[in-house]
Amino acid sequence: MTTLPARSGNWLTRLVRRRGPVIPVVRLHGVLAADQRPGRLNIASVEPLLKRAFSIRSAPAVAIVVNSPGGSPVQSRLIAKRIRDLADEHKKPVLVFVEDAAASGGYFIATAGDEIIADPSSVVGSIGVIVATFGFVEAIGKLGIERRLYTAGRNKSTLDPFLPAREDDVARIKTFEEDIHKVFIDHVKARRGQKLKAGDDELFTGEWWTGLRSLELGLVDALGDLHETLATRFGKEVELKVIAPKRGLFQLPRFGFSLAADAAAAIEDRALWSRYGL
Repeated sequence: MTTLPARSGNWLTRLVRRRGPVIPVVRLHGVLAADQRPGRLNIASVEPLLKRAFSIRSAPAVAIVVNSPGGSPVQSRLIAKRIRDLADEHKKPVLVFVEDAAASGGYFIATAGDEIIADPSSVVGSIGVIVATFGFVEAIGKLGIERRLYTAGRNKSTLDPFLPAREDDVARIKTFEEDIHKVFIDHVKARRGQKLKAGDDELFTGEWWTGLRSLELGLVDALGDLHETLATRFGKEVELKVIAPKRGLFQLPRFGFSLAADAAAAIEDRALWSRYGL
């Protein structure tokens, strides 16, 4: 049996010692929605990535890159809560990096981090709630279309685009929005606490800002990017381990209504991104 010289063992030891710490990186890019489609973020698709990231015992921290214009308030809260639960369970700090946008639900998730680092030109904020719909009342009349609607429950037809808007419907929607807005505001205050440097009438109007201005408002903790920040904090030998979704060996294409639905979803997502000029 051949044995390695002692100096070879020492060389291997020195090689291992020269390696820097491993930082798992989870990239959250897309619109927040419950349905499973490309470009969408939800707890079902994100949780496996988070569990893998936090399971790396030697990692001194977990990095999460957020790039989202928002979307479902439920999925935003579920993802943010899961990040905090795992961080507490594994006792690891979470560094969140904002790229193009952490807006609306995207910012809700960003506040799950112990620190938020944004690019100076990032879009940050939009702490508000929006419900958008259309009205086609006059259009169907001009086309000679008769609307036939039968419901059980006097409020079942709320927001029906083929009926005139009713004052009590609008009031009910406003109450719905205010409830969700309060959840958002309470979450930001709980996570950011004394770091916030402006009042409610400025921070929680639905307005968004650049990363530069967000730092002044206390919505983020620093300006920078993933690689430079982690190299500065953990050394130039730091190793970034991107936690990506596992893909199956075979992925069958989808046809028919699925393709049409995907196209409609892509248009919807594009409209949400374009709201922030992205």
